[in-house]
Amino acid sequence: MRSTGVHHVDLVVSSIERSLPFYRDLLAPLGWHRISEVEGERGETIWYLDGPGTSVGLRAAQSDTPGGFDRYRLGLHHVAFEAYSRGLVDERTAWLREVGAEIESEPQEYAYLPGYYAVFFYDPDGLKLEIVHIPGHAA
Repeated sequence: MRSTGVHHVDLVVSSIERSLPFYRDLLAPLGWHRISEVEGERGETIWYLDGPGTSVGLRAAQSDTPGGFDRYRLGLHHVAFEAYSRGLVDERTAWLREVGAEIESEPQEYAYLPGYYAVFFYDPDGLKLEIVHIPGHAA
């Protein structure tokens, strides 16, 4: 049986007030337009940003992590969002610079797949993110 894809990914952030506008403004040009609220299992609010075929949930941290997030510890390494074009990868990179986001790697081609063009950067909490365009992939 074939999977229909990833339904959603929830991210824990230190500040909804800081992270929700960051993700909303980052993802809107990629087709992520709807935001909804859901009550989590501990009564917390989860903010879902709905994109093409999947959602990203943001929820406030309920415990401290000494030293902050480390993508090489057990857990999430990074999340990649697909763009419709190389130009959109470049446009989002310009936006990231405008808002002062830390860019790990400038937009460039990578050998992962033919035409794989991506920028790697960090969200306000240091979570590694990627925006990628791969020719022939539907975004």
